[in-house]
Amino acid sequence: MSFRPCRRQLAVVLVATLFVATLFVVIPLGLFAGGNNFRSAVGGVSIDPAGVVREPSVEAKDSLLKELRKTVRNATPEMNLPTEMRKVSLKGLLAAVEDAYRNNQGQLPDEVKFLAGLQRIEYVLVYPEENDIVLAGPGEGWTIDSNANVVGITTGRPVLRFDDLLVAFRTVEAARTVGISCSIDPTKEGLRNLQQVLGQIRRTRIDPRVAESKMREAFGAQQITLSGIPVNSHFARVLVAADYRMKRIAMALAPSQVRKLPSYVSLLAKSRESKANPRWWLACNYEPVAKSDDGLVWKIRGQGVKTMTEDENIGTDGERTTTGKTSRSAAKWAELMTANYDELSAEDKVFGKLRNLMDMCVAAAIIERHGLRDVASCDLSLLYDSQSIVAVEEWNAAKTVAPQFSFIQSRSGMIVTASGGVQVESWDVADRTETVAQIDRLHTASKSTSKRWWWN
Repeated sequence: MSFRPCRRQLAVVLVATLFVATLFVVIPLGLFAGGNNFRSAVGGVSIDPAGVVREPSVEAKDSLLKELRKTVRNATPEMNLPTEMRKVSLKGLLAAVEDAYRNNQGQLPDEVKFLAGLQRIEYVLVYPEENDIVLAGPGEGWTIDSNANVVGITTGRPVLRFDDLLVAFRTVEAARTVGISCSIDPTKEGLRNLQQVLGQIRRTRIDPRVAESKMREAFGAQQITLSGIPVNSHFARVLVAADYRMKRIAMALAPSQVRKLPSYVSLLAKSRESKANPRWWLACNYEPVAKSDDGLVWKIRGQGVKTMTEDENIGTDGERTTTGKTSRSAAKWAELMTANYDELSAEDKVFGKLRNLMDMCVAAAIIERHGLRDVASCDLSLLYDSQSIVAVEEWNAAKTVAPQFSFIQSRSGMIVTASGGVQVESWDVADRTETVAQIDRLHTASKSTSKRWWWN
């Protein structure tokens, strides 16, 4: 954030996946004063100014980790203490931001950058008498892990970022009208060219691995499409990262780090399915929002993220069409990823970061959909207004990803391609509400007894 992104003899599964390994991290304001290097190589991914996604060098990762550990300061002893209910006053938070602008040359303190160590948003609390709206959920102090992620000191789960909160609130109307999404897909020309090359391989009975470079050239770069958010934001990078990581795990090109989540390819190899062109996407996974009778307490319930899938057909011309059906192996893998998402997000931080973004978007949609700013009579213009003194951090925007291939033996030869993305349908969540008795007790219990903008 700153102040003013076959045949029997060919019994080989060709796994064509479209992405590059990545872990995304929080970068403190002012880290880039010396240049643009860290904007390119960030926590396991390199995105150059042209938008090409690659893996960064070991040297770049080490430099980033060293810089973060030197720059990010520990939380105060009181903020370090883990709690199930850390509250953040939006009114107080924005006052702290304005103070930093006036008195600290726009350099935000770390407790602002990391939203007082919040790790999820579970409650939206409205205080008309204070002209305030409060966000609450589990929180604690933070540290830098070995992969350059800013995470909770005891849970290891990623903390929320103020910069991402800005994007969630400033795109709340776009989330309703346009939708927030990310998609990484092969081009029509690339699919057509790849099929032609594979046809030649079948006819000549050449080991496909020998022709890998030719197939890579034929397939070409995959295109990254983002909607509803600034394409050069950290928010956008997390969407791209989560999409990529999901497919890497599915295609057995990266370990899931969760024992109960095998690769899709391993499930497919044991099946009798003769065709596999799944499309996977990550979507919101929330129960109806619980609310108090007076509308001053709102509870966001549910795991947060689920994996969806649908099969695609790929024509000889490279045209992709959805089938409205789901193959058994693809559906099973999607179910397993959803069931193990909480454990996966603890191990692979990008999935925890994606859930953080979805929580923020849902909170913003609840506030907007139910007119809570009017109920509280609070001024949150600094949070909503993209023309205010606070600007969203700008990063190199991801545009394309080079193809990667894996060759895996199977009972029947087939070509497996994967497309998909992320959809954040926050307004659908905000529309589904349920009045719950006694939840209003949290309103008084959560009220601030201090002058700080955060409290436990």
